Amino acid sequence: MAAVTAALVLMAKPGVLFAAWKELSYLVALKGDPIQASSPVISGHELEELDAMAPQAQAERLLERAINRYLGATALIADRIEGWHGKIKLDGTLNGLFVTALDSNDLRVRAAAIEIYLAAHALDKTPESLERVIARCQRQAAGRPNELWVVGLLGNRGVEPERALDFLLKWVDDPNVETRHWAVEGLAMLGTDATIVPLLTIFHDDPSAFIRERAACSLAQSGMLTRRQRWTALPQLIRFADDPALDDKTRAWVFQALQDISGERLPDDTRDWKARWAKEPWPTGRSDG
Repeated sequence: MAAVTAALVLMAKPGVLFAAWKELSYLVALKGDPIQASSPVISGHELEELDAMAPQAQAERLLERAINRYLGATALIADRIEGWHGKIKLDGTLNGLFVTALDSNDLRVRAAAIEIYLAAHALDKTPESLERVIARCQRQAAGRPNELWVVGLLGNRGVEPERALDFLLKWVDDPNVETRHWAVEGLAMLGTDATIVPLLTIFHDDPSAFIRERAACSLAQSGMLTRRQRWTALPQLIRFADDPALDDKTRAWVFQALQDISGERLPDDTRDWKARWAKEPWPTGRSDG
């Protein structure tokens, strides 16, 4: 009865009601930890809807759910990806979601994006498929950049990653900047332990500032390296920061990479980073990959 009375009072005094609504509207601030709007689960009803959708719509829905961290979304993509092979197109909405997914902080979402790319282009995850891509790359200069990237994608999904690495390394010194660029992007997408040293070398030595920046980004954030793998590059990056052979722009990228990988916001001063490392080296056996 008291609740009814309170409701009637609010209805009789709309100013009070507006004030209460206004107060509630400011409770969700932009600062602070994330606040869930609802449980991130895919309902049984939505699963029924998915079954009635065409492959393109399924891929769009599930990749969007994966980007938004819905539980089980990447697993559902894995379950359905074979049925999408050659039946989806990476354009329009799906292409936009694909680009967003490649920037996700969750490597499972990035992996889902790779799977969707391969399905959209009817690329089998087999050694024979990798060899066909390599053959096209060798004979067709015009399409070489894309093929180098695809070599990295296939290697990341378990298709002869050592073969993929060896092939990509053949192009990192190519005189063509665009070819070197996509060899770097291919290494980033391959994401094996063996890609770290080549990326560090390219970051330090490539004559193109653009390529050096892309190598730095590959080490720090982009591609398929795990956080633990990126962590292993920190000692060499600290040494780079103290290298007089580097120009100011490249040195600035070194400090940016140090910050991005470690999460530390130290000054752009080698002494601070050396002191931090000497005091307590960052752990490499982390649970976050």
